[in-house]
Amino acid sequence: MAGRIRADDVQAVKERSSITDVVREHVSLRPAGIGSMKGLCPFHDEKTPSFTVRETVGAYHCFGCGEGGDVISFVQKLDHLTFAEAVERLAGKLGMELRYEEGGGPRDGVGLGKRGRLLEAHRAAAEFYHERLLGSPEARIGRDFLRERGFASPEAKLFGIGYAPRGGEELARHLRGKGFTDDELTIGGLCGKGSRGLYDRFRGRLVWPIRDITGDTIGFGARRLYDNDRIAAKYLNTTETPIYKKSTVLYGLDLAKKSIRDERLAVVVEGYTDVMAAHLSGVEEAVATCGTAFGEDHIKVIRRIVRDEADLAPARIVFTFDGDAAGQKAAMKAYAQDDKWASQSFVAVAKDGMDPCDLRLREGDSAVRELVADAVPMFEFAVRTTLARFDLDTAEGRVRGMGAVAPIINSIRDSSLRPEYVRTVAGWVGVEVEQMRDAVTRAGRIQAREEAKGETRANPETPEPTVGEAAAGVPAPDLRDPIVMAERQLLQSMLQHPSMFTPTDLDAVEPEGFVAPAHRAVFDAVRAVGPLTEGTTLAAWHARIDEATPLAVAPLVAELSVAPLPVVHDPSTGLPPPHYTRSLLVRVREVSIGRRISDAMSQMRRMAADPSADPGAMRELSLSLQTLERERAALREAVQ
Repeated sequence: MAGRIRADDVQAVKERSSITDVVREHVSLRPAGIGSMKGLCPFHDEKTPSFTVRETVGAYHCFGCGEGGDVISFVQKLDHLTFAEAVERLAGKLGMELRYEEGGGPRDGVGLGKRGRLLEAHRAAAEFYHERLLGSPEARIGRDFLRERGFASPEAKLFGIGYAPRGGEELARHLRGKGFTDDELTIGGLCGKGSRGLYDRFRGRLVWPIRDITGDTIGFGARRLYDNDRIAAKYLNTTETPIYKKSTVLYGLDLAKKSIRDERLAVVVEGYTDVMAAHLSGVEEAVATCGTAFGEDHIKVIRRIVRDEADLAPARIVFTFDGDAAGQKAAMKAYAQDDKWASQSFVAVAKDGMDPCDLRLREGDSAVRELVADAVPMFEFAVRTTLARFDLDTAEGRVRGMGAVAPIINSIRDSSLRPEYVRTVAGWVGVEVEQMRDAVTRAGRIQAREEAKGETRANPETPEPTVGEAAAGVPAPDLRDPIVMAERQLLQSMLQHPSMFTPTDLDAVEPEGFVAPAHRAVFDAVRAVGPLTEGTTLAAWHARIDEATPLAVAPLVAELSVAPLPVVHDPSTGLPPPHYTRSLLVRVREVSIGRRISDAMSQMRRMAADPSADPGAMRELSLSLQTLERERAALREAVQ
């Protein structure tokens, strides 16, 4: 059972993972001042570098798009992984075995070492198959198959396509020669074990490597090439293994993820060659399921990538289906999942029922692009597909058709759209608008009764709040205000150079002195953790700050941790001038005192206008005002 990774192991992964090295795998970095590196942001297109990394702090921030965080969040966002998956991936690079809370374990049920061996075996198998496709005379049938569908050697290389020899033991011998054990080959689904020993799982078939989102090969899909193949199934996929769960895998996602993220569009096709045809036609958002229907786990994967959030403009999910009965059935299954995300679903069905691969062959790349661009809303497809079962030329057919599509209209999430859809569908059915509206109303009452009885489907899983959602209600600091800018620079100094601040300094600053609520929340976290103590690393101190920070302002902490200060640092110490940080402390404290003075003066005016006011209380308030004024004057003198 998957479990929570122990907190100290998570911290160890963060401290041992060089954020600079991890980022450098994807971004070219150059020095940008003491302790900082800068490059082009991997999360948005830009020409001028605004992506900053600070190794000592263990944080990154893009001043162009606002993305920021630590090494774990970088891996999460770049590869669209969950927190636990990102930690496990970083631990794998470190060669570090993770410990889990009692009763739990890794997500895939295998430890780091075993998973690494299975992945390596699959990588070696993919190379073996690909080499056979390109160089083996026996594989000519596979090369011909690809050529007939418009794919040549460059396309085969891009997608890693291979050929499994007919002999039945060649892969087993090859992998054994590389040191893999029989158990590793059978557990990974590459080989089977019979009475005569080990045999290859795939024989005499064209083979597509199935990769996870990061590009690791975790399984294979194999197509029959010979009429006398003993296995009748046209496609044969890897069985469920510790590293391959077909319900969570989307073929082509490793190549499509960037386009899906950037365009907030996913195109779900039906087969491996359809994915290839779509990508080569310019539809780089195409993916396909692997021997199973599109389901909830696939939805979760895509939701993470397209940022499927209710407060954003809806992303687009386009399904391409064959025009036959099976394609229509698949489309209706997909529509049944439509309430599980905020994205808008569409269906694209080519004329004559052609799939994207056939369409590209017959009409060219532009036809595939047009197919996706011209997709109709899933709702419309679902209604028209449902109505096609009824003879709308008869009164009985219209009544039955109206009753069948009414629940579909009632299921529309945005109730404000229902009246328009009622009018539209009434025209499709050929009935009066009032009749259609009554049918939808009845469908709503039936659904309400079912919900009361607990007979409806479970509510879709609610995703964890995103930073954008959590930040709602916390206004962004207005940096045009010089006071807010001073607050920002003070927090930058505290987060980047905590050794310059004593406990007395932190206690002297009142949180109420911060004008910007977001700045106040960050300071609350800093004061809760306290100053950097001897023996504590800066990364560990920052980790405690992150834990104490509300989710709504977590991105701001990452930004402040790497944003450059507008002063020249001492080359020998790497620290800003002490008088600079002192002046910031005084400025923020002065604002707090000024606010108290203003409050006291307002109270005095109200008391002066009140004949029943207590003279003694007014004297006390006057003395308090004098004390505050002296305190403010002393602060001002301290920085002169």
